[in-house]
Amino acid sequence: MNIEKILNQIGEIYSPLSNECLQEFISNSKLITYKKGDTVVKEGQYSKKAYLIIKGCARAYYLKDGKDISDWFTFENQFMASITSFFSDQPSPHYVAFVEDSTVLEFTKETVNLLSNNFHGFERFISKVVTETMLGLCERLHTIQFAKAEERYQNLISIYPDITQRIPLTHIASYLGITLETLSRIRNPKV
Repeated sequence: MNIEKILNQIGEIYSPLSNECLQEFISNSKLITYKKGDTVVKEGQYSKKAYLIIKGCARAYYLKDGKDISDWFTFENQFMASITSFFSDQPSPHYVAFVEDSTVLEFTKETVNLLSNNFHGFERFISKVVTETMLGLCERLHTIQFAKAEERYQNLISIYPDITQRIPLTHIASYLGITLETLSRIRNPKV
């Protein structure tokens, strides 16, 4: 697995990184494999790590009154972290777990700070990653508030066409803010 090549591809998506910055990023990160179901952050924990998904997928979710509510999903070439905890040193309000066997590049907040201080290109890179993440969460909030269930589902499928093959339908339903029965009706309308 060529991490440098993968990071160059990620740089093309967000903002290119210099070769020196790439090498520093690689030397301050760990390539780790997680199994399906592995939880890396629990509610109430402080999280100092973030993950670039190389292969696989993860989700962030809440437990509310015994119900599991998915907050977001990440797939290849995307980042996952407990955003609140990672950036503001607060206890995590949610869990972060892998939905598939996954290979990730794990890095710490200290690495982000070090690289941001030493490389303006990395600062731009992280800024674009965070901005895209926040815009995605704002779009999700807007969709939950104003779109009908079917529109929410169609929007999700347009962004992640293979999500129903990778994420259990119960997680997708909770992410969309609908019941599993409603999701089943949307997916299989009567003719």
